[in-house]
Amino acid sequence: MEKTALIAGVSGLVGNNLAQHLCSHGWKVFGLSRNGKHLPEEVNPVTADMLNLSQLKEALVGIEPSHIFFASWLRQKTEKQNIEVNSSMIRNLLDAVCPSGSVEHVALVTGLKHYLGPFEQYAKGTPPTPFKESQPRLDTENFYYAQEDALFEASRHYGFTWSVHRPHTLVGYAIGNAMNIGMTLAVFGAICRETGQPFHFPGSATQWNGLTDMTDARQLASHVEWAALTPAAHNQALNVINGDIFRWKWMWERLAAWFDIAAVPFSGEIFPLEQQLAECASIWTDMAAKHDLKIDDINQLVSCWHTDADLGRGIECVTDMTRSRLLGFDPYRSTEASFYDLFERLRQERIIP
Repeated sequence: MEKTALIAGVSGLVGNNLAQHLCSHGWKVFGLSRNGKHLPEEVNPVTADMLNLSQLKEALVGIEPSHIFFASWLRQKTEKQNIEVNSSMIRNLLDAVCPSGSVEHVALVTGLKHYLGPFEQYAKGTPPTPFKESQPRLDTENFYYAQEDALFEASRHYGFTWSVHRPHTLVGYAIGNAMNIGMTLAVFGAICRETGQPFHFPGSATQWNGLTDMTDARQLASHVEWAALTPAAHNQALNVINGDIFRWKWMWERLAAWFDIAAVPFSGEIFPLEQQLAECASIWTDMAAKHDLKIDDINQLVSCWHTDADLGRGIECVTDMTRSRLLGFDPYRSTEASFYDLFERLRQERIIP
């Protein structure tokens, strides 16, 4: 039987890569977003605001997915508002779709803020590493917890199985999303190559010297599909990373080499990208005209605040994936290759020169 997916947040980094993956594996895919932009060609677009239940119900009439993949969120000014808005979105979507009885499984993608804390307290504590799914929740408000609770409540009410996926920092192709370290570093590297601006690591000594890991968006897509189709992975929270570990002092030189520039030795001083790229909007506009790039507004490409927060953490971040491995998930990716694959695609599509 044909598997039918409804992806909430299909235009984002997670949703876009998941849609491509599922389409290539024979799924019929409906992609829900607010504007219908930047969707893979094979996706059936659905446009609606998930905060508007009546609009959702109207937009989803006749669509009966076997699987729902929730990869959407909206950042608010406070964590209390994050909780209210983001839990409402998942609750509304499930209440709009699940009464038909078609939904067998719902996957929710969150992340390591489950262990590191919400935006207002991000990486302020010293959680034990490697992060394991069995660790108790932090004693603080967190919209990831609220999303999970909304999922668990709906699962009990409607009878579907669920999975929660917790990737580390994602690297992969998407345009216009809010948290994209790969795109941000691609633009930074291209500007440094064009202008001779130094390629300074923007983060902390802990991140420069310590071990860390990342998640390729394609690895996450494989993991989400695997869990949806694997009964042993149902009703489980599951970490997901590439499988390798590295130090940024090693990775930074390799990223510099791809752009044919020199990596500046780390001095111990933090150089946030918000500072390094603060005056680069006109530079990028000129580069776009010179190299015939598709997007001339740097603000549509970079998310400096997110990359600065990620690379500026003062604590170690290493993720354990034993639970998924023991349940049978074997794919492995090189994070170095994840960056190179992204940079090559961005160059081929004339996003960077």
